[in-house]
Amino acid sequence: MNLLIIGGTRFVGRQLVEYALTRGHTITLFNRGQSNPDLFPQIEQLHGDRATDLSLLQDRSWDAVIDTCGYVPRVVRLSAQALVGHTDRYVFISTVSVYAEDNPHGMAEDSPLAKLKDESVEEITGETYGGLKVLCEKTVEQAYPDRALIIRPGLIVGPHDPTDRFTYWPWRIAHGGEVLAPGNPDQPQQIIDARDMAQWIVQMVEGKRAGIFNAVGPDYALTTKRMLEACVAVCNPQARLTWLSESFLLEHKVEPWSEIPVWVPEKECAFDTCHNARAMAAGLKFRSIEETIRDTLAWARTRPIDHAWRAGMKAEREAELLREWNG
Repeated sequence: MNLLIIGGTRFVGRQLVEYALTRGHTITLFNRGQSNPDLFPQIEQLHGDRATDLSLLQDRSWDAVIDTCGYVPRVVRLSAQALVGHTDRYVFISTVSVYAEDNPHGMAEDSPLAKLKDESVEEITGETYGGLKVLCEKTVEQAYPDRALIIRPGLIVGPHDPTDRFTYWPWRIAHGGEVLAPGNPDQPQQIIDARDMAQWIVQMVEGKRAGIFNAVGPDYALTTKRMLEACVAVCNPQARLTWLSESFLLEHKVEPWSEIPVWVPEKECAFDTCHNARAMAAGLKFRSIEETIRDTLAWARTRPIDHAWRAGMKAEREAELLREWNG
């Protein structure tokens, strides 16, 4: 197949390219050429801004387009409409953040969606992100009725993750000692390895599939305890987990999600309970969490020692909180 990937050089995008190449597909990348510009010298790359340089795509045709980096409806509309008649299928990678915050646990693809008070807003914040993605999805579906494939992942993890959210845990636990573990050990978690998602998306494109799918995993009830104990088993069996209560963490103004990655207050954890039955019936499979942890740690160790972490707790802050908790 002849595929156009918008993006393609970061995290999920690079995994899509690597897997599609193993399947013998012809790839064209369209991006600004700013992230990892030296990746994939063997394939065609068109460098431009999708908001202003769509003329680069004129007089070309592809079997499918995979849009990995659409966040603003106006911009997504430009690319989606420009490619009508030039592709059979448009794949849009969205997010489970499209669901309304007041949904109960167990959100499925037909659950109520987030709404923006002002649909003209283009600033991406924690409050607007989900609503903007909803409008992006609708834009793609309007341009490609019955030919749009909408993928809604939750937390994507694995090697080359630029956010450091999941990577923090294998890295921290590998360093051993007493490790601050957050909140309720039985709180649900959902993660998906970027490689599993990329492989499944390429296979869905090959099968000319359309529709909306929650791309969340794994295929069992993962909890914070099970996830962190797997990190201990893989990364450093001598590390010791000490569980600090949610009330203690919030009282000490610990920032969920950023300062302690993948942890949110229990009242906000519905987004980690999305149904994935539709995606699994369509062939989505998951590698073991141990494999993801092992590979993530191996990749993290290849980065510069002075890597500036984008998420995770400072060692001094962790030690201070543990001292007070233990005292």
